[in-house]
Amino acid sequence: MNKENFKKKFTEFHDKNYKLLLLIPLALLIFGFVYLGFFYSQNHDFMYKDISLTGGTSVTINEKVDPAALTNAISSKLQNVNVREISDLITQQQIAVIVETQSDAATARQVLENYLGYPLTEKNSSFEFTGSSLGEGFYSQLLLSIIFAFTFMGLVVFFIFSKNTKIKILLAFLSILTPSLFFFGHVISLNESFILSIVVLLVSLFFYVKESIPSVAVIASAFADIFMTLIVVDLAGMHVSSAGIVAFLMLIGYSVDTDILLTTRAVKRDNGSLNQRMFESFKTGITMTLASLFALLAALIIVGPFSSVLSQIFTIMIIGLGFDILNTWLTNVSLVKWYLLRKKHED
Repeated sequence: MNKENFKKKFTEFHDKNYKLLLLIPLALLIFGFVYLGFFYSQNHDFMYKDISLTGGTSVTINEKVDPAALTNAISSKLQNVNVREISDLITQQQIAVIVETQSDAATARQVLENYLGYPLTEKNSSFEFTGSSLGEGFYSQLLLSIIFAFTFMGLVVFFIFSKNTKIKILLAFLSILTPSLFFFGHVISLNESFILSIVVLLVSLFFYVKESIPSVAVIASAFADIFMTLIVVDLAGMHVSSAGIVAFLMLIGYSVDTDILLTTRAVKRDNGSLNQRMFESFKTGITMTLASLFALLAALIIVGPFSSVLSQIFTIMIIGLGFDILNTWLTNVSLVKWYLLRKKHED
């Protein structure tokens, strides 16, 4: 089968089944919400957090230690223990072991020294301690930053695809209201900021649905990218650090570029057929995404063994970009096509 015949048959298949294809991401979202509800009931949070977000002690032991044996020996003596091994990239030999626990530094030192049989000094180890109130406060502010980022992302998308100037001005004012009152004015508390930002986001979504369906398609795809990534992170048992939250923030930007590319070409251009415009968007968008994906994979392989922070950032972004391919070229394509064909039929 040559290229033209393949494109023709695929186009015919997609024209008949693009609505049914939405069942795939819908099923994944339903599974995600069910799993996240179960996860929250068990852990009273939406993710596993490391000590940078919960508070606790991080101990780096610059000696050869069996991570599995160490975990078994100290798990019953310290709170929420997580042991990670750092190895040399070339030789694969162990360089150090990092022990994270919510116990205080003095307790962690005593338990580890009892197991190792020698004192931990500045030459063979390092200790870092984060207070629980500081960690929880930092975690809350990072989550608030994600809500702000998502709100502003939605606003930019709405500005691109909506023609209602009055609504644009209203939503722009509402979007900057909470950050201004919290970060600059310091007149509302963190909890009040959460409530107000959620209200603003819901009001914005109402106008997006009412005024610009293409904007809703872009925002829905971006949300699905982040939500599905979170589910995989939870399934993998990854303890998310402050760097991991930053990776989710970065993922918002990575998620919308191909969505905006697709939607702009499909909605705002009229050269060629709708399928042709979408196919051209796919060639450009998939090249962008795959280039980023392979760059992150290379970075993870090279830098990952030396830095748990960078390793977590790269891992989360790789997962997110994988879901971005699914949600852009399945979810967003189908929603935009549905909208445009229905609009054409009504006209």
